[in-house]
Amino acid sequence: MTLQDTPRVLQSYVGGAWRRGSRDGKPLLNAATGEVVALIDASGLDYGAALEYGREKGGPALRAMTIHQRALMLKEIGLKLLEQKEDFYAESLWTGATRADGWVDIEGGIGTLLTLASKARRELPNAKIIPDGAVEPLSKDSSFSGQHILTPLQGVAIHINAFNFPIWGMLEKIAPTLIAGMPTIVKPASQTAYLTELMVRRIAAMGILPEGALQLISGSAGDMLDHVTCQDVVTFTGSAATGRMLKTAPAVVENSVRFTMEADSLNASVLGPDAGPGTEEFDLFVREIQREITTKAGQKCTAIRRAIVPAQHVDAVIAALGEKLAKNVAGDPAVEGTRMGPLASLEQREEVRDRIKDLQASARIVLGDPDDVRVASGDAEKGAFINPVVLLADDPLNAAANDVEAFGPVVTLMPYDSVDQAVALTHRGKGSLVASVFTDSPEVAQEMVLGMAPMHGRVLIGNRRSAKSSTGHGSPLAPLVHGGPGRAGGGEELGGMRAVKHYMQRTAIQGAPRLLSAVTGIWSEGADTRAGIHPFRKSVAELRIGDQIVTEAREVTEADVEHFAHFTGDTFYAHMDSEAAKANPFFDDRVAHGYLIASFAAGLFVDPDPGPVLANYGVDNLRFLTPVYFGDTLRVRLTCKEINPREGAGHAEVRWDCRVTNQREEVVAQYDVLTMVAKEWP
Repeated sequence: MTLQDTPRVLQSYVGGAWRRGSRDGKPLLNAATGEVVALIDASGLDYGAALEYGREKGGPALRAMTIHQRALMLKEIGLKLLEQKEDFYAESLWTGATRADGWVDIEGGIGTLLTLASKARRELPNAKIIPDGAVEPLSKDSSFSGQHILTPLQGVAIHINAFNFPIWGMLEKIAPTLIAGMPTIVKPASQTAYLTELMVRRIAAMGILPEGALQLISGSAGDMLDHVTCQDVVTFTGSAATGRMLKTAPAVVENSVRFTMEADSLNASVLGPDAGPGTEEFDLFVREIQREITTKAGQKCTAIRRAIVPAQHVDAVIAALGEKLAKNVAGDPAVEGTRMGPLASLEQREEVRDRIKDLQASARIVLGDPDDVRVASGDAEKGAFINPVVLLADDPLNAAANDVEAFGPVVTLMPYDSVDQAVALTHRGKGSLVASVFTDSPEVAQEMVLGMAPMHGRVLIGNRRSAKSSTGHGSPLAPLVHGGPGRAGGGEELGGMRAVKHYMQRTAIQGAPRLLSAVTGIWSEGADTRAGIHPFRKSVAELRIGDQIVTEAREVTEADVEHFAHFTGDTFYAHMDSEAAKANPFFDDRVAHGYLIASFAAGLFVDPDPGPVLANYGVDNLRFLTPVYFGDTLRVRLTCKEINPREGAGHAEVRWDCRVTNQREEVVAQYDVLTMVAKEWP
């Protein structure tokens, strides 16, 4: 893809169609050359109608699907997007991103989409709701119980995103939203919206998502937040000032709209007191600072803004950084070999220069010059270039760096004298997305992490043992929480399936277990059961929750215990020595092995002939509750608890409630048996 003689006019995708704004549009410039690459305008759009379209079309269509069906849609989309990635890389260069920067945004974003789609199919049921936690018995006779469930909110999730990651920022938010069963409207920052628009065009053209599931606003959000309801969700990534304005919009406040914000973050990295020059941790720390302030030209919400260094090592850090940063001359990302691109816009460059001046009120520049524009390629006048700048704050506790964020290739060094002081300095950021500490000392790691954790959403421990596999200080990962307290916005994104639950309502339901099971699709004590044909003889087409077998009884003998002990090698004294067992406060005499009980239970309930039960793949929540002595008899009650069909496969995952009792009806063992069962048999 190349620049056109006539820049393309970005359109919004609302109401099932691509629509232009009513005005000519604001020019968007190539960050390295100043050429106009697109025009953007969203004036004249009916935002109230867009929200209603999502609620009336997208919401019902998504909620009609199961979680696995939604996740498989995203998997299909993600794989198709990977096939088209070079088109996204071509336009990513216009944003000022190098190929390596673009990888984080493009393939990192698509990878996040695919990861969440995969985790949803592994960790969540193939159902339309998510049971949340165990059933809570509310009566002694099992006639009244409670259960929390999660259901999709019936509104629209509005995602207002920042300019620095136009693809990742969209995909990491829409993935959990759509898995949850909620439609979304994406509003990217204008500066780089052309890249987001390109990807939404490609997704829409696939025809995989139902109508109304995904809409796009290319331009101002206008009065959109005037139309939100209590069933809508708003997420925002950007400046704290803009976030506070949006969060206090009248309709957001009046309707208690869920609002998640990721805002300013003065992330810190600490060089441990044990990690002096010559150690691997020192080299890793310096390399990480260099990487964090040059990747995306420092335009990352997780970038290191404050480097906290033992006072005696400050000069060594400055020297080492100077050597590394000398290799990072800015240039046009379209030119091969460019290691650092420009900022996203000339306005952004002036903003960074102004913030550096603010920082200089209490710090001095020791490396770099924000006004000395040196470029290896690109247009030094029209491009938004700035070279890396390192400052040193001699009075770190009172430094402006604790309050001012220069959103570019800028870091402030802050000396410390003790671990307590280093921790206190990290707290001066008033809440951050991420902090890191580079150390090989377990004692330093423990003290630092426990001290920093309350003020940070994530803490990375960097050292020689994880250097080759670590993703580094600034990389949010799909399975882990991305967010932070205080200044960072107080929000939370990613975190695996935690992210999905942000777009669902948690409700406590109470009633007879029979009716709770009808809602949740999970059998619990007191719900209906069905006897007759052995449940292991039933395919998924015939099997129902509550199908149950109660076995014959089997006596446990001393010979059984002796044989099991010598056969397995488990000769623990409580099974073999009567006197020692009696001295144990939990036992009256020698007891049977817990795993012998589980093995006998399987022998009692398993149907041995070939049939629809294909495999046993584990047990959950195994507990041994009452000791089993010689002469006790065991009986098993096995009940079909949950049926989770696999989309596109010939089997389902079936969970069975297994309760083992003795001759006094005391429960000696309780657990869930996990099997794979054929959908049809034979």
